[in-house]
Amino acid sequence: MSAPRRIEIVEVGPRDGLQNESTLISTANKVALVRRAVAAGARRIELTSFVNPRKVPQMADAEDVVAQVGILEGVTRIGLVLNERGAERALTCGLDQLGAVAVASDAFGVRNQGQDSAQSADVAASIIAMARAVGKTAQATIGVAFGCPFSGEVDPERVVAMAARLAEAGPVEIALADTIGVAVPAQVSDLIARVRAAVLPLPVRAHFHNTRGTGIANVWAAIEAGATVIDASIGGLGGCPFAPGAAGNVATEDVAYLLA
Repeated sequence: MSAPRRIEIVEVGPRDGLQNESTLISTANKVALVRRAVAAGARRIELTSFVNPRKVPQMADAEDVVAQVGILEGVTRIGLVLNERGAERALTCGLDQLGAVAVASDAFGVRNQGQDSAQSADVAASIIAMARAVGKTAQATIGVAFGCPFSGEVDPERVVAMAARLAEAGPVEIALADTIGVAVPAQVSDLIARVRAAVLPLPVRAHFHNTRGTGIANVWAAIEAGATVIDASIGGLGGCPFAPGAAGNVATEDVAYLLA
């Protein structure tokens, strides 16, 4: 086994966990969820996303959530952004870290953020630069890295090349996201190892959905291949408004149990 001794969990429940819920969750309840996650031990937590509220109504109160949560001692508060406008909003709120997203599929990128794959990488690099310019940090995630709901299989070489390009922008880590939950462990092992080699010494983070029940197995495969950070969502909540059929994220409780 090559698994590292320490794995960091990024709690994504308040953002990825809630964004696809049809019933609007109150700001107060979102804040309560964040505070309970922190009380349970979360030290990196994705609070919200700064996106078009017409497309993702659940995230329309992003600024209010950040303001009401406030500063959390010893906790990194993350905001997901898809473009420079979103980055400006997140930085104005005083968040600790921006989550930039590039996508490995043109078809998904156009539907998700109005950008093809190459454009999304350019924008992600710009977002990272914006954060660094004001003394903040940023992470970079490559979405649909293991498969796209619209165009099917994704070329691993494309993902590796994107990871190397994004690493040059100076994020704290590179993440691979199985946005629709199609990955299997052998595929995860291969791609994580290849990306890790391409971006060293940056850490690799992994983000899995559990659409086909392989999420936890994929977590372990990623860790054995060298990933040191895992995204997870309280109760396995989650889904993507732009990814038909995608189920929830791997559950934080299950990931913590597996690793313990």
